[in-house]
Amino acid sequence: MSSKEKPYVLFVAELIYFEICEIKKKNPSLNNVDAIEAFIGSATYNKISSGKFHDEWFKKLEKNKFIDPKTKKKIPKETIRLLQVQKDMVIKQLIQFPDLYFAKSHYPLELSQRAFDHLWRMCESYELWCNETRQSELIILNIID
Repeated sequence: MSSKEKPYVLFVAELIYFEICEIKKKNPSLNNVDAIEAFIGSATYNKISSGKFHDEWFKKLEKNKFIDPKTKKKIPKETIRLLQVQKDMVIKQLIQFPDLYFAKSHYPLELSQRAFDHLWRMCESYELWCNETRQSELIILNIID
């Protein structure tokens, strides 16, 4: 890959990734699984899973007439549609139900496991992009190892 320009679909993955890194930084004894579980229910998780993250992003983009502030290029309509699909998928995968993380058996419920798996895949996607663009210094969690 010649360009290190991050695809728009990775913006939310990057946010999640670095929030999880912060959790691990504050709690060095946590492994990746525990850090992702700690992320579930955080303010950032709630903002992403409710769709507010994308809604605020879309408002900013619309206000700027869909011109990327970094590249000064117009963001294609296809990309905006793809981000809308991403928003819908994230809402479905990270569905919010209070107090449903652990049942009495201490095993994650199916919805919680689905959210965990989705977060893991997003972090993995971010690391794969970092690897492809030869930005290994951005890989902190080492999920793809």
